[in-house]
Amino acid sequence: MDYSTNGRGARGGMCGIAGIYNLTGRPVDLQLLEAMTRVLAHRGPDGEGYVLLSPCDKGKAIPIPGRLSASLRSAPSGYTVGFGHRRLAVLDCSPLGHQPMSSEDGKIWITYNGEVYNYLELREDLQQRGYVFRSMADTEVVLQSYREWGIDCLHRLNGMFAFAIWDTDRARLFCARDRLGMKPFYYRSEGDRFAFGSEIKALLEDANFARSPNHRMVHEYLVLGLQDHTEQTFFEGIRQLRPGHFLVIEDGRLDIGKWWDLDRRDGQPDMPDDAAIRTFRAFFEDAIRLHLRSDVSVGSCLSGGLDSSSIVCTIHRVQEAARVKTFSSCFDDPTCDERPFLHAVVARVGADSTEVFPDGQRLFEEMPKVLWHQEEPFGGTSYLAQWVVMRAASERGVKVVLDGQGGDELLCGYPGYWGSYLADLARQLDGKTLAREAWAYRGRQGRIHPTVWSNAARAMLPIGVVSRARHWLKRHGAWLNPEFEARYPCAPTYEPKFPTALENHIAAYLQTHSLPALLHHEDRNSMAFSVEARLPFLDARLVEFLIHMPARLKLRNGLSKYLLREAMAGTIPEMVRTRMDKMGFVTPQDQWLRHTLRSELEQLFNSRAFAERGYWDAPKVRKAYREYCEGGLKISASVWRWVCLELWHRRFFP
Repeated sequence: MDYSTNGRGARGGMCGIAGIYNLTGRPVDLQLLEAMTRVLAHRGPDGEGYVLLSPCDKGKAIPIPGRLSASLRSAPSGYTVGFGHRRLAVLDCSPLGHQPMSSEDGKIWITYNGEVYNYLELREDLQQRGYVFRSMADTEVVLQSYREWGIDCLHRLNGMFAFAIWDTDRARLFCARDRLGMKPFYYRSEGDRFAFGSEIKALLEDANFARSPNHRMVHEYLVLGLQDHTEQTFFEGIRQLRPGHFLVIEDGRLDIGKWWDLDRRDGQPDMPDDAAIRTFRAFFEDAIRLHLRSDVSVGSCLSGGLDSSSIVCTIHRVQEAARVKTFSSCFDDPTCDERPFLHAVVARVGADSTEVFPDGQRLFEEMPKVLWHQEEPFGGTSYLAQWVVMRAASERGVKVVLDGQGGDELLCGYPGYWGSYLADLARQLDGKTLAREAWAYRGRQGRIHPTVWSNAARAMLPIGVVSRARHWLKRHGAWLNPEFEARYPCAPTYEPKFPTALENHIAAYLQTHSLPALLHHEDRNSMAFSVEARLPFLDARLVEFLIHMPARLKLRNGLSKYLLREAMAGTIPEMVRTRMDKMGFVTPQDQWLRHTLRSELEQLFNSRAFAERGYWDAPKVRKAYREYCEGGLKISASVWRWVCLELWHRRFFP
């Protein structure tokens, strides 16, 4: 598929979408539809709109700009479909981009959240096929693409999106989500009614919905640290459309299908290293150009790591005149402070830099608000640092930020990838390369990261052995409620799709173990402050190029992200390009949990509500926490999960 853009950008914006479809002919509950839409106001503070629809064209569509209750008190008979939309104006802010939007004949309607970056080429193609456009919005291009190609239109879209389309002639509801899930889509299906929204809180507006936690998801979060790895959510009965999937309701039947997946192209000719570096650099620069297109102020997150530094310095290359606005999280604690690296980048490009210093005490006090936006427990305090960065961008008047999500997953930036790679070399009996790379890694890193050993073991040993060893090493049995643990045995967490351990590791991190949760939190943290986050590493062309690159271009000479490092030679400061450590908006989590918040956490763990939760043995948790505070246990991740899960319960199940 041709995703070319000729350097031109999309016209859209991040938004909030919601909708209801009553399959039994009952009119739409307008009060609920409005509540579902208005609770998403932070995603789209610049506009509001609705449409009521009647299947099989039994009545004309009823579009309603502005507040729904100001125009109608109840839906007329036969109007069983309703869409809501909240708009964040980022590009082409004219009324012609108002949503929900229809085709010119009023037969097809869309409520859409996202950016399609190749919309100009698609528009030209569709115009040659006879389509007429009324706006410059990418929303209309998606709508007309569906008219021309139906569900197959998804393969032609390069962008981040989640949308719902109502096709009157077919009486079909068609919903879809982008390849890797940059934009969210949640739904509830009760047999006679289907409801959807950009966030879970839209579905919680239904007073008839009895909230209850999904205990299986709670177990997998507590024991495995997993989030967003299945279609299930932490709320029983609420599901998410998985990345790269679509959903269709037609003839009374709900069907879900996968429209995009990672694939392995056997027999693909191996690209020479220098050609691969040039191709990657060209794709990356063009992705940056696309992600800069906006009618509002654009900035970038900057941690001082390889990914964010590459984005900021490439912005400087392709956008010669303007100063780059950067936003960074900093700490006085040298173990998690990256200022020497980010200062080198700021000096290189002359950035307009904003540095924020997250405060653990204040952030703990803000947790009810953070959790209301995040909606589900999250894996660590680094997401709180991102929260502070997004707030700073909003306060500086920046409505769009670029960020580096996806670079670590695609380019093998995490230390554990080395374990999978070295295990592959051992299984392939490539002793020469194994010895060279193991020696180079040891020489550069100074020590072997624990995740290298664990991933090598996962690749070489039976799954059952690895699972039992993990359980013993993580000491879950020292604090879990035995009945709760026995009720939800852990399933294998890596699906063997490909021949090598490294390929399976990359696939797992892209689709279940890492990136989905990162994208969830990126979306919620940015949208909480009405800021649009754009992720150039996840440009469709770049993704499809990188997933087929051989291991030697990702892990080489003891270096991770070899391809990126080579492509950025001369672009980013050398001290950043050659740095060996990895942080990325890291926080002094141990300091916060052991000292800063000790009084608050002891009070939490001693509470009656915590003791009666049923997930853990409270006395054992308190004992483990004391040992952790005294330095005897390294269980920072588990401690945070206890805290976050308990606070989540109190926020959503008071």
